[in-house]
Amino acid sequence: MTQEPVSLAHALASFSEQWSPRIVTAVNDYDVRVAKVEGEHVWHVHDHTDEFFLVLDGELHIGLREPSGERTVVLPRGSVFTVPRGTEHKPYAPVPTAILLFEPTGTLTVGDRHDDVPEHVDATTGHALDRLSVPDDTLDA
Repeated sequence: MTQEPVSLAHALASFSEQWSPRIVTAVNDYDVRVAKVEGEHVWHVHDHTDEFFLVLDGELHIGLREPSGERTVVLPRGSVFTVPRGTEHKPYAPVPTAILLFEPTGTLTVGDRHDDVPEHVDATTGHALDRLSVPDDTLDA
């Protein structure tokens, strides 16, 4: 992977698919992914890893099924939240939202166990960012 600066705004502008993350860089054995999201994802769980969310724009809700019961966390723009490994969760975005995810390379977007995956959710380990669509002036953004 070539180490060049990446503008998150340009990276997000390079694709339109919802719930279909792009890998913008890697840190050790972890992918840094960006995604555009709106509507519901799917109830799922990652058995062996936490899942980190940073809301770049919009608002993300994450339903959680915890031993004490169900709850929803609301993440406005600029907020972060980590879903602990083994916690069943379901992201939902009531408005168009951009998020950044940090998780081990190869982690499936729908986890190790999940409900039926709807057509609008991309069950993937992340897609390579189309570097040709990211302008060279990334430091200006």
